[in-house]
Parts: sequence; structure tokens; C-alpha cells
Amino acid sequence: MGTLGRPLAQELEARGHDVWGMDLQHQAEQKYYRADVANFRQLERVFEQDYDFVYHLAAEFGRINGEEYYDTLWTTNVIGTRNILEIQKRKKFKLIFASSSEIYGDKHHQILDENIPLNHSIIQHNDYAVTKWVNEIQIMNFEKRFGNPVVRLRFFNAYGPGEYYHNYRSVVCLFAYRALHRIPYDVYLGYHRVFMYIDDFIPTLANVAGNFVPGEVYNIGGEEFRSVKELSDLILGGLGMDDSIVNYLPEDKHNVLNKKPDIEKARKAFGHGPTITLEQGIPLTVEWMKTVYARSIAKAAAGAPVGR
Repeated sequence: MGTLGRPLAQELEARGHDVWGMDLQHQAEQKYYRADVANFRQLERVFEQDYDFVYHLAAEFGRINGEEYYDTLWTTNVIGTRNILEIQKRKKFKLIFASSSEIYGDKHHQILDENIPLNHSIIQHNDYAVTKWVNEIQIMNFEKRFGNPVVRLRFFNAYGPGEYYHNYRSVVCLFAYRALHRIPYDVYLGYHRVFMYIDDFIPTLANVAGNFVPGEVYNIGGEEFRSVKELSDLILGGLGMDDSIVNYLPEDKHNVLNKKPDIEKARKAFGHGPTITLEQGIPLTVEWMKTVYARSIAKAAAGAPVGR
């Protein structure tokens, strides 16, 4: 299981739930299935037993990933979600679906509330965003046609220990890894986001099962509205570095300027209340990375090349 699935499973188990996991990795856990969400035959095997709740976190993640590997993105996200909904129609479990803030697309509202996509015409800026909105439309169709019980959660920039680096990861992971390895990276000026440390995020996800209301949709995000440059400066400052490795750019054609969610609905339903600031969460994330990537960081410090 991945960055979110593993700590979520641990949280649910700590609360007394019997938890099974599924992804495409070869895992040692006993309560685990290896299956591709886009392969219906493999998925059927997973659901030979019954479940009360299913957290659907499986997706091809990331804007640039979705542009460079669009065929895999559409297969996993859209066919995979359709497969889950077809099995849910038969098995009647409650589904908790991980959507994304990306679905808000070009709507530059000061605050993004959950009703915007149904009340306004939206054009998403990248294939990843489009697939997540297609997923929500798929879900709403199955709710209307077949009564599938689903809750949709729109995630806003979760970060923290457990997120292993690759080129399509979250902005915190990208900046922290590249700063630690002295790899140049881009910062788009004027862009603002909210950031949410994983320890503030996972309890809320677990709480959804305890207050499951079919058909509802919730923004799950932080409250700190900070510029992407501030984030970069915080990481570099903590490492005692200047910004000589940063390439400042004016525009990201695949993304929108500002995304700030209204999280009041999640606060009332699930007790969602982020408390860990960037000044607290970034050092914890960087220290975790220093441990995980100690050897490659040492190579970079010695002047040896490290892959981007």
C-alpha cells in the first residue's frame, strides 16, 4: 500500500477494524491482495470476501505524470473506478473515494466550496484533473442509477513522511528531495496552496467510516494558505541553503494560480482540524528524508551525480 493507504490501514487497525489492502506491489502482509484496479478479473478475486467499507485510493497520480503517461492514467483512473463501481453494485459495500482539488480547474474563486463543480462550468487544465472529475461523474451516475453508497473526498496537498520520491510526487516531496540532493528545481511565482501534514490528514480519513453519509462530498485540506515560493524558502532555509538551485518561472500551463478550500463541512462531519504548521511539518518531513536517502544525499554532498 502507498503513501496514504499504509498509515490509513494502521490507523483503522488501531481502532479495531479488520483491514485488508490491495495494490500492485509485492507485499509481505498476510491481509493483502496484489491486483490491478483496471483488471476486472483480478479485482473480482479481491472481493470474493465481503467488506463493510472500501477506501478507493488507487490512481495514477500527478499532473505531469498524466501528460506523459496519459494512456496509463486513463486506464487506471477511469476503467479502474468503473470496475470498483460495478463490483460495488453487486456487493453493496460503502465506498469512500479519493478525489482531488484538481477537479476545481479554472474556477478562481477566493474560497473553493464543494458545490462549485455542479453550479459552474469548469474546464480542467490537465488530464489528471479531467480523470478525477470523470470519476466523480461516474460515481454520481451509479448513485442515481443503482443506489451505490459513496462518499467523495477532495484532497488538497497532503505531505509528510512516507512519501517516497519520484518525478511526479507532491511539491513538498519534490522540493525537499531535490534540495537535499542539490538538484535544481522550478518554482512558479504567484502560486498559492494549502498544505496538510499527514498526521492531520489520516485521522480524518479514518473518521469518514464512522460518519458515512451516502452521496456527500467533502474538501479535505489544510488552513495555511501559503505561496509555493514560501514553501521552497522554508525548505532551503532549514537546510542552510540559498536559492541558487531554484529556477523561478512565471506560469505553469498545467495548473491554476490559487487553490484554497472551504473545509467547514469536513470539520463538522469528521472533526477535521489541521494543527501542524509548515514550520513544524517541513522539518519532520526533511528529517525523514535524510534517514531514508542518507546514502544518495552523501553522494550528492561529495559531488557525485544523483538522478532527478
